[in-house]
Amino acid sequence: MGFITISFAQDEDIITVETEGETKAQPNGLLSQLPILASGDDELIAEAITKLAKTGDTRLENFFELYRQGSVYNWPTEDGEVRIVVNLETEMDDDFNEFAPLVEPITGKPFLIGGKQAKPDLFDLEDISPGRKLRSLVNSSKFLIRLFSPDYETKISGVKKCGDPPFMVEALGSLEDISKDPGEKEKIRWTASESMALIDFGKKTEEYTGLTGRVEALAKLGALKSLRALARIASFEKEIQELQSSGKISSTESGSLLKKTTSIRKDLESHKGSVELAGNLFRGVSYGSVLILIALGLAITFGLMGVINMAHGELVMIGAYATYEVQMYFGHSPENSVNEYYFFALPIAFIASAAVGLLMEKFVVRHLYNRPLESLLATWGVSLLLIQLVRLRYGDNIGVNAPTWARGGYEISQDVVLPFARLYLLALSAACVAFIYFIIRKTRKGMLIRATMQNRDMASSLGVRTRNVDRFTFALGSGIAGVAGYGWTIVGGVTPDMGTKLFIVDSFLVVVAGGVGELVGVLCSGLGIGVITKLIEPLEFGGFTIGPVWGKVILLALIVAFIQYKPAGLFAPKGRLGDKK
Repeated sequence: MGFITISFAQDEDIITVETEGETKAQPNGLLSQLPILASGDDELIAEAITKLAKTGDTRLENFFELYRQGSVYNWPTEDGEVRIVVNLETEMDDDFNEFAPLVEPITGKPFLIGGKQAKPDLFDLEDISPGRKLRSLVNSSKFLIRLFSPDYETKISGVKKCGDPPFMVEALGSLEDISKDPGEKEKIRWTASESMALIDFGKKTEEYTGLTGRVEALAKLGALKSLRALARIASFEKEIQELQSSGKISSTESGSLLKKTTSIRKDLESHKGSVELAGNLFRGVSYGSVLILIALGLAITFGLMGVINMAHGELVMIGAYATYEVQMYFGHSPENSVNEYYFFALPIAFIASAAVGLLMEKFVVRHLYNRPLESLLATWGVSLLLIQLVRLRYGDNIGVNAPTWARGGYEISQDVVLPFARLYLLALSAACVAFIYFIIRKTRKGMLIRATMQNRDMASSLGVRTRNVDRFTFALGSGIAGVAGYGWTIVGGVTPDMGTKLFIVDSFLVVVAGGVGELVGVLCSGLGIGVITKLIEPLEFGGFTIGPVWGKVILLALIVAFIQYKPAGLFAPKGRLGDKK
């Protein structure tokens, strides 16, 4: 029989555990409490469970669940010392003897004796399963652990959970301490106050005094502008009406209470509307930034070559899949974060899409300059070819894991959160606009592009190699489209037909509405179309929600009407280019 010896080092946070000559250092806060689970004293066990929860060690969530299910045992030594172990399943030999392979309670690793996993007879294990009262405490302690976690996301999720049904009344003391701790982050303290008020508001009403207490809790939630409370007010108002119907409260008391709850509900609904409006506006701006990225190259090539490139959306898709390949090369995954991959993916996505664009220009587009109808049909065929090639290689769907820094967001005001991923998209779009502006306006190559756009024959007669200008311009526009696909991977899904389904129509609308070949027009129309799209989609009329499909229809009708008013778009071409058009 193996043996275990527990001794405390001078550092109170460490216990030395010796098992058959093997020595391990374990945190005192955990192992010093585990033997108490075998004491048989419910009060001591409850105190030990609470102390374990207060360590904030998230590994205990799994341990508490196993303990609640009855998979935790005491395997006493020959000297009667307690050994807390876990057995998940048993094994049986040819003589029908049942053995229990053991694992360590905290780490889940095999419980070793002499370098081998211990497999004692099942009857050698002492069942220490908690009783009904303790099981309830253990179940709630799985979530109380999070209240003491040093990790922000884990802690705030635990604080929120306490205020959701079934309410954790036993967490009130801890929540109050958190709400008053000046060392805690403001958001965690606010959420703790909200959860305490939600617990009070969620208590069952047995008498009028309890009802007024719930109204007071609701008033606190109204002052906190708690959106979590809004969904619970309707059932509370119904409960008040039922109490009046049963004669437990008078109509005067009912009217007074309903007046208070209605006032709070209206305030919360107003706050919710403001939050949703701010969220839709920001989502519209971020979606518009993607459209700008896509339409930048489209506007230049359309203005220069007169080519309607229906495969432009597939260049976006190429950039997204190039990002996926870089992710796979670096081995980035939720379990193994290699955030650097995303910054390396930016130039790769640009180069990959630019290369595909060059090939497209060489074999298809250059034969179709200033022939819009033929170019539309030919590039549509190219788009179908690219979609099928990618589908054969990758299937219908892949997962691009965003870098960890793109998770979460920045809260500019209560409940108005700007996701880091979309903020990055905005910055990326602004950088690309500045990049294109610099090339077009500040470089010799840009001067040649503008000269060719205004008068191709004159530029050629002055020695401009318009063929090289065409190649460079098409590659530049294609590369920017690839950057758009790269940026999209952190906010949306990646599929072979993503360009056709999501972007190609809207990007052409951006170009047409902004003015062909006009950089400022692309910027203004892209942001405008993005915002209008996100404002239209959530609108409701008589219970009918417009949604994405009807939103596109309405947006198209609005742009058609706008083009009737301003056929050249927001910013009409000027000078020779305007005369040409």
